[in-house]
Amino acid sequence: MEREQVQIMLEQNGHIVEPIDPTVKLVEEINRLKKEKNAVILSHYYVDADLQDIADYVGDSLQLAQEAEKTEADMIVFVGVHFMAETAKIINPSKKVILPDLKAGCSLADSAPIDKFKEFKAKYPDHKVISYINCTADLKTETDVVCTSSNAVKIVNSFPEDAKLIFAPDKNLGNYLNSITGRDMVLWDGACMVHEQYSVEKIIDLMEQHKDADFIAHPECEKPVLLLAKHIGSTSSLLQYVQDSPANKFIVATESGILHQMKKACPNKIFIPAPSNDSTCACNDCSYMKLNNLQKLYICMKHEQPEIQLPADIIEEAQKPIKRMLEISK
Repeated sequence: MEREQVQIMLEQNGHIVEPIDPTVKLVEEINRLKKEKNAVILSHYYVDADLQDIADYVGDSLQLAQEAEKTEADMIVFVGVHFMAETAKIINPSKKVILPDLKAGCSLADSAPIDKFKEFKAKYPDHKVISYINCTADLKTETDVVCTSSNAVKIVNSFPEDAKLIFAPDKNLGNYLNSITGRDMVLWDGACMVHEQYSVEKIIDLMEQHKDADFIAHPECEKPVLLLAKHIGSTSSLLQYVQDSPANKFIVATESGILHQMKKACPNKIFIPAPSNDSTCACNDCSYMKLNNLQKLYICMKHEQPEIQLPADIIEEAQKPIKRMLEISK
């Protein structure tokens, strides 16, 4: 396929569309291409199970950033969403970073457009900025240090107690951090569409039906949901909790992709996705994460497209808060 044709397809669809011979064994071909191109596949916990199983590393945002930092591969294949692949490119600007579908975005990152955030930040000239990693590369350039849900408390506490702080873009995570650190951070009004759609009433009903289950939740959930939770933590923290807990049943309030790893780690335990307000679905799935599939992964590795490309000045400025986070997180 000509490069110009590839570019047209990317502009129209966000991924390359081409017929795949039905006899092609996708997993075998992906592994062959990985070896041939000296590539590493990094997958987030929220993508489909087959994409987690084919990855060299599966993790949350912090773990994946750490893997991207230390990889010796020539090409990073990021099976997740756009801001994650951008972060990998910022950390490793000399490496090629590809994403199966450029339209795999993030509602939380979209909630903080850079021009609006600059106006917001200008109102607080004496404040330092902590930005959740779920944001654009542009917003990271306006940040003093990045955090993930895994290390957010540690990042907040790395500042003096009297420091004036802005936290963006997730107001729910920011509220949770304020409540457990005693801070009074100024919060940007952003949220994740997946974690905002949980139904408190349905969760309470489910807890009544399963009185022997532990209810656990991600801190991007709204406060009424978090107040019900026995454990609040990042995806990696939730995964560790179910392994350590003596309970045999769990109601889980985060993107349902994590249940695959929970079932692998604890095959004899029961995991129930927390219900959303959507009457057509029993759980909350990220539609952006679900844009990734084996077919797109195979084609993007075959053509090494779509490729994440960022201006050099954006990379230089966005590197600083990410590197600070990685240093603090060691």
